[in-house]
Amino acid sequence: MAEAAGPAKEAGKQVARTAAKRAAPARKTTAAAAKKAVVAKKAVATKKTVPATKTVPAKKAAPARTAAPAKKAALAEKAAPVEKAAVAKKAPAAKKPASAKKTAPAKKSAPAKKAAPAKKSGPAPEAVRIPKSESHAALVRRARRINSELAEVYPYAHPELDFENPFELLVATVLSAQTTDLRVNQTTPALFAKFPTPEDMAAADPEELEQILRPTGFFRAKAKSVLGLSTAIRDNFGGEVPGRLEDLVSLPGVGRKTANVVLGNAFGVPGITVDTHFGRLVRRWKWTEQQDPEKVEAEICALFPKSDWTMLSHRVVFHGRRICHARKPACGACPIAPLCPSYGEGETDPEKARKLLKYEKGGRPGQRLKPPADYPGQPAPPMAAG
Repeated sequence: MAEAAGPAKEAGKQVARTAAKRAAPARKTTAAAAKKAVVAKKAVATKKTVPATKTVPAKKAAPARTAAPAKKAALAEKAAPVEKAAVAKKAPAAKKPASAKKTAPAKKSAPAKKAAPAKKSGPAPEAVRIPKSESHAALVRRARRINSELAEVYPYAHPELDFENPFELLVATVLSAQTTDLRVNQTTPALFAKFPTPEDMAAADPEELEQILRPTGFFRAKAKSVLGLSTAIRDNFGGEVPGRLEDLVSLPGVGRKTANVVLGNAFGVPGITVDTHFGRLVRRWKWTEQQDPEKVEAEICALFPKSDWTMLSHRVVFHGRRICHARKPACGACPIAPLCPSYGEGETDPEKARKLLKYEKGGRPGQRLKPPADYPGQPAPPMAAG
């Protein structure tokens, strides 16, 4: 029995070993299966997250399609190569008509004959229609703008009488009545060579003085005025021309206009000179309606600062002598035509108007024999050459 139990035990052990061997690979497969399950779970998690990430941009792309530029970009990115090629082909096609369109208007704009209307627009008087109820402030602005334009046109404006000192300017201004500054400038060299000072002039022979002054017209009356003012300067002012308005107008033959010319140009005292040119232009520009020179002076002085008075006078007179003539102003060649409420009173054709310009504006000599250095024109010829 013992011997029989021994082999039975051995057989049992053999069976146990066999079962253990068979169980070992089963355990391994179970572990492998567990590992595969873990990997599978991770893969599932990854798959779940991946579509999650894909769906987020997909949702964002949807609103992006609402914007035209974003929509085109999305389509360009998602489009097939064929679509991109199609777009590429369409792009140059679109560029060609674009360039064609650009050249077409260029050809149409080539007829720059539309510049011709620009000449017609030159008048522009309608832009300066003066309302009846124009305020003083508006008048001041308008007047000062014209003065600014004149300053650019005539930066060299100056008194057009030749003189070396206050006495010569005073005498020349008195002689300029009823004649041109040119004629006075051609006459005074001989006059001042013979009688250079008030004392010399006061002692002059009246008949000799008249003969010298004959070319200026009204020579007898002018000789009397020159003798009288020279005597008054010698006797009342110590041989020196006074520098005050009230003293100057006390001299024979000297009025307010002459006094302002002397004060402004010989003494540096600002003043408005209301001669025929000045009065005519300020009325054309509707700065005043006054006819009396003193009233004109008062109203114009109220429009400008005192420091502008003297140069304003020169610019206005220059413009009146060169362009804005009394009988036939050269409106078509006037640089301030767009600001002038009286545009059209004269010649408006540019070519015809240019023929009306005088002195340096018309390519001719000026009025002074000895003009300032900055004067762009030619000096006037002396009497002998005239």
